[in-house]
Amino acid sequence: MSCLKGLLTSCLVLASVMSSAKAVPISLDKTKVKLPEETAKESPQSVDTGLHYDRYLREVIDFLEKDQHFREKLHNTDMEDIKQGKLAKELDFVSHHVRTKLDELKRQEVSRLRTLIKAKQDIEGGNDIAVDHQALLKQFEYLNHMNPHTFEVEDLDRLIKSATNDLENYDKERHEEFKKYEMMKEHERREHLKTLDEEDRRKEEEHYEEMKKKHADHPKVNHPGSKDQLKEVWEEADGLDPEDFDPKTFFNLHDSNGDGFFDEQELEALFTKELEKIYDPTNEEDDMVEMEEERLRMREHVMNEVDTNKDRLVSLDEFLVATKKKEFLEPDSWETLEQNQAYTDEEMREFEEHLVRQEEDLNQKASDLQKQREDLERQQEQLNAQKVELQQAVEHMERLKTQNVPETHFEGNAVPESLGHDQPLPPGHQDIPPEQHHDVPANQQDLGQEHKNIPQENQPLPPGHNSPPQDSPKMPLDHNNVP
Repeated sequence: MSCLKGLLTSCLVLASVMSSAKAVPISLDKTKVKLPEETAKESPQSVDTGLHYDRYLREVIDFLEKDQHFREKLHNTDMEDIKQGKLAKELDFVSHHVRTKLDELKRQEVSRLRTLIKAKQDIEGGNDIAVDHQALLKQFEYLNHMNPHTFEVEDLDRLIKSATNDLENYDKERHEEFKKYEMMKEHERREHLKTLDEEDRRKEEEHYEEMKKKHADHPKVNHPGSKDQLKEVWEEADGLDPEDFDPKTFFNLHDSNGDGFFDEQELEALFTKELEKIYDPTNEEDDMVEMEEERLRMREHVMNEVDTNKDRLVSLDEFLVATKKKEFLEPDSWETLEQNQAYTDEEMREFEEHLVRQEEDLNQKASDLQKQREDLERQQEQLNAQKVELQQAVEHMERLKTQNVPETHFEGNAVPESLGHDQPLPPGHQDIPPEQHHDVPANQQDLGQEHKNIPQENQPLPPGHNSPPQDSPKMPLDHNNVP
């Protein structure tokens, strides 16, 4: 079970490394940093790998271990065959009980991912947007999203390849992250110097050089994985006579879980004595982030030299073979971090230029946001002014209603205020019903006093002016013949 166990164990080591390496800002108390030798005593089940599919990976491996056929196949399978998908094909021969449980695990994992997608949509305000879960599930490469119900050969193949790829890329990504950390630290130091006057700047530079020299003044560091390095552990940590050093006994003493392999975490624990020569959490000049990077560099070097089948585990046979090599007996000197600057001058220059561009972009975005804010404030002021005007107009209308003033008062042809609805019109201005306005010629509406003797309809005529019969045609009035 070494290969698949090595995969999971490597994930566990990755988690502890990431938690210790990334959670130690310079401003924190370096005496409270939890070191890998402290986490080595923890149960593997209590350490999270850091992979977002950690629980799924654990449970799949756990159930595969319970199948006798699968366990036997793993005995003669190396990591390269696993990477090429040869192991995944053996899934077709596992027991029905295991396959059923794997199906259930996959359905639970797909459900979990869909819940995460839904939660993300809710946070981003997309509650009313239809979510294409199948499309979004494509981003999770460690399972076959086209079949969310059953665990198939492709699922195991995807899971192993994804976990292996994540682990293989980890060291490369770690190198880049550490390089950025070191460049940012130097950048912040330079920026701080710019804020000082000449005298304070000189003192700060002198103090910086003094701390560098103090940090570099340490005992010789043995080459990781060499006989001298392991004998020192044998003598100081194990309390044994260095003359009695025996590689096989040493291996069994430090195989802390007794599985017959050195995993990455067990290897890193072997370098504690060497690191104590260089770093002290109570010293100002010693950076604990750099100490963890030094530890990882040592582990990475030994793995590259000793782990011949690349399963991220060192077996007893691999270890014993390595102890017979010239590099084990007569190693080169080990160059520590202060002897190998993590970045070049050109990389530092490009990094600072990138920071300048980032700052300019942020300033531009801040300026744009400020302008948008000012525009919104002006629009708000205009809306507030319109709201006040509208409210005043509404209040004015309410006052008019309470005074019984007709709304037509505001029209251009309004009746003068001196004339109420109940006031009689002057002589000669008889009120004409509205429905008859169209029958009255315009010239007669303005006749006034001059034509007031013209009889109006329905008024009695003077004596001698008898009304014509209703059935006789009305004759036009000839004013020349009027006596």
